[in-house]
Amino acid sequence: MKKFLNTPQSLLDESLNGFAAAHADILCLGEEHKFVRRRTLTPGKVALISGGGSGHEPLHAGFVGEGMLDAACPGQIFTSPTPDQMIAAAEAVHQGAGILFIVKNYEGDVMNFEMAAEMAEAKTASIITDDDVAVETSTYSTGRRGVAGTLIVEKVVGAAAERGIALGALQALGNAINRRTRSMGVALTSCTVPAAGKPNFALGEDEMEMGVGIHGEPGRRRVKLASAHAIAEEMTKAILADLGPARGSEAILLINGFGGTPALELYLLYHEARRIAEGGGVKPVRSLVGSYVTSLDMAGASITLSILDEDQLSYWDAPVHTAALRW
Repeated sequence: MKKFLNTPQSLLDESLNGFAAAHADILCLGEEHKFVRRRTLTPGKVALISGGGSGHEPLHAGFVGEGMLDAACPGQIFTSPTPDQMIAAAEAVHQGAGILFIVKNYEGDVMNFEMAAEMAEAKTASIITDDDVAVETSTYSTGRRGVAGTLIVEKVVGAAAERGIALGALQALGNAINRRTRSMGVALTSCTVPAAGKPNFALGEDEMEMGVGIHGEPGRRRVKLASAHAIAEEMTKAILADLGPARGSEAILLINGFGGTPALELYLLYHEARRIAEGGGVKPVRSLVGSYVTSLDMAGASITLSILDEDQLSYWDAPVHTAALRW
């Protein structure tokens, strides 16, 4: 294993130190590295908090800033953050209008955010993202996993919060976006957790994991490596079948890299997925291509389609200023 490390145990704190220093105009670290928060908070605005295990960067800390999250709680690699992190973050960013937790559907994340909500002094609400069409349940989750579609929920709800939308309406909006968003991933290689020092699983040179999760957990099946067209076709058609969109629907198309896939290949997948979506009667009117919800150094990618109406697309178009997204 070759990685830039001092020690596996110090990696997260040292990385967070570098992250906060590099983006000091946007964000700052909480005490004991419990959370990352916006440097400038907006009085009277609902505060948005997310979080999860590290190793998926830039999710979630990279989306802290104007137009998205007010705070993010990073757990150890592939390990849920603890309730005390979430409580500390809530106390730091609450501005009088309540706290909205955005939580990926993994058992540890859901349980710990629920505990934090029960202990919080401020009024809270939650959105649970579960956009993965690959499996109905896994060793990590009860029900579908929350994956790259979480980014779309955070962006749309973040923009709405900036406009002063109230807590209950934000929760309803986030749930609606989640219902209209579906994703599926594929792995060409495993990822390597630094503390383990070896790949999470083994794939042959001619194999891929179709429907892989963002922790490397198994998907639908292990199959022979196929062409980019065939891979994109299976994933996109599975998403369309699950969404059941009306012909002529407009969508956001997100091609997300898992950390070890070059942009050259991601844009090829975008080309294929777009053609297949259009053939299925869905018109991608907004696009995002890059590595935003990663799995350490895994070679692979996911495809996400989100079917949004005109008002919801206007939130997607709203200004955002974070470490990972700026427009």
